Amino acid sequence: MFTLPKIEKITQDATISHFFLMFGYKMFSLYFPLFLVAKNFSIYQVGYTTFLIYLPIALFAPVAGFLNHKINPAVLASVGISGYGIYSLGMIFIQNHFIFYLLQIILGISAALFFVSSRAILMGSKLESPDRAFGWFYSAPTYADALAPAIGALFIWRFNFVGVFALSVVIQIFTAVFCFSRLRKQSNQLTDSIKIKNSLENYSKVLNFLKAKNISLFVLISFLILVLAGFNNAFFVLFLKNLGWSQNKILFFSSLLSLVFLPISIWVIRQVSKFKSEINIARGGQIAGSFLILLGGLASILNFYLIFFILLGQYIGNLTAGSGRSGLLTTKLRDFPEESAAVDTIFSPLATATGALIGGLIILPLGYPLIFVLGGLIILITGTYGRLVKK
Repeated sequence: MFTLPKIEKITQDATISHFFLMFGYKMFSLYFPLFLVAKNFSIYQVGYTTFLIYLPIALFAPVAGFLNHKINPAVLASVGISGYGIYSLGMIFIQNHFIFYLLQIILGISAALFFVSSRAILMGSKLESPDRAFGWFYSAPTYADALAPAIGALFIWRFNFVGVFALSVVIQIFTAVFCFSRLRKQSNQLTDSIKIKNSLENYSKVLNFLKAKNISLFVLISFLILVLAGFNNAFFVLFLKNLGWSQNKILFFSSLLSLVFLPISIWVIRQVSKFKSEINIARGGQIAGSFLILLGGLASILNFYLIFFILLGQYIGNLTAGSGRSGLLTTKLRDFPEESAAVDTIFSPLATATGALIGGLIILPLGYPLIFVLGGLIILITGTYGRLVKK
């Protein structure tokens, strides 16, 4: 009989909050590059806009980590969710370019508050399997992908982008209330009276841990995977558009991909709970790298079905490696949940910002296929080396 992998209550509530946050955001984020291009933004400006969202997450994450010592993480996560709502509201009314870019930074700070606080809640809890818990948490955006782009497209078609931004505001208000009411009591014990000096000492200990030879390789593998994921976040929709795909075809593809991945993600969550975190990271790198090479190598004959199969493989690799990374930090740094949550949060946005910024500079001279092949080779080689080291 089919049963879902075990999920603790605190993991369930954090995952649901993550799901609704991403649902409200992903209704328009898939089409955001198209939205920018329609406003006469260049490829470089598309990458720069993504950079302005993700870099502040990395820069503000340590501050959010310190705040989690002072303020209930559920409160900070709810404030972060509210920031997403403010961002959507701003997209409706703001025309000035400076304020537009400022809102991207505000979104990044809001994301830092949510993700650092959510990770701190999970890392500070007594989880039976951290890799499994983060497997649930990281799969939430995929669940949102199954429906959010379709609903977003419907609202864009009927009400233009104003409609989808307005709906996003409503969803984020609901999500902020849900997060606060469900997680506040479960995370009260995480607050303390630590001083900035002590927090900085904790960060030093965490960073020294990351520099250890048996850990730094796996941190590097995870970072490289996220760099390529950041490139895809910023430009993959434009890559499909270059292949001649219509917006409706992109919408159908994205929704179908997420629906099919739902049961696969459950299987991935089961698998990551069976292995050590380092193995999950290395294996995720091997899988993600192999499918990236396929994506670039088969560029001249790509069709709907090939891209669908390849992206399923990438999703599996990314989820496996991401769960392993957070599981590794949770297991090894149990005494520093706030600091390790901040450091863990830094990885993804810093890599995404790097991928987006570099992508905007190299797409025209190199082209998508060569970028996919080179990136895939680097990830595959480092992932394979990680497997050999861990044996």
